[in-house]
Amino acid sequence: MLGKAIRMSRISRNGKILLLAMDQGLEHGPSDFNSKNINPDYVLDIAKKGRYTAMILHKGVALKYFEPYAGQVPLLLKLNGRTNIIPSDEIYSSPVASVDDAIKMGADAVGYTIYAGSPYEAKMFSEFAQLEEKAREYGIPVVMWSYPRGKFVKEDKSPAMVAYAARVALELGADAVKVNWPGTIAGFSDVVRAAQKMPVLSSGGSKLPENQFIEKAKDVMRAGGSGLAVGRNVWQSDKPLEVSKKLAKVVFG
Repeated sequence: MLGKAIRMSRISRNGKILLLAMDQGLEHGPSDFNSKNINPDYVLDIAKKGRYTAMILHKGVALKYFEPYAGQVPLLLKLNGRTNIIPSDEIYSSPVASVDDAIKMGADAVGYTIYAGSPYEAKMFSEFAQLEEKAREYGIPVVMWSYPRGKFVKEDKSPAMVAYAARVALELGADAVKVNWPGTIAGFSDVVRAAQKMPVLSSGGSKLPENQFIEKAKDVMRAGGSGLAVGRNVWQSDKPLEVSKKLAKVVFG
């Protein structure tokens, strides 16, 4: 059985990570897609040609589309999810796949979302603990999407709250964490400090003008981040491979 360090090296390059995500279809519905990028093959081809360190997919898309790309881009299987129909005050992301599914599909890592501050925080913590234990047995890394959200969370992207989110991931045993960008280099530096040895990735977020997006990526790396997990800023672009090349230069040098 492969060790976790080996699998972690498969989704990173010289300690840096650049993930391409197409898990938005579950959470956002088809509203993020156009006639080209609604096709997973289009996005997977970008992941392959853009040399991303892993592709993030939910189980259904991975089962139907990933096999031809196996060995060309690593798979990070997302194990829980939700729609945006339920209001954020009651937010909960339920398990939709298992670590066993990930192993059978040849994934090199798994992803899981935690909403600290949700009324269902304890339930999500318990479910995460079970999957993390299973992942540790298999030696497969767990990347946590850590987003404080719910009626008790007033400023979910403030530096203090994002730092708390990173610390939650460290305390619960994640191998890397994906968090929101808190707006400044100093703020993200605090987030990285809270995470200590754990790699911190910034989410790409909603579509930005290309120059703003690349500058944001530079700020992430200047602040000590280990990389980014991006989606719409790449595959919603008219020139996704050009954006990918610029992004890779920022992250990997």
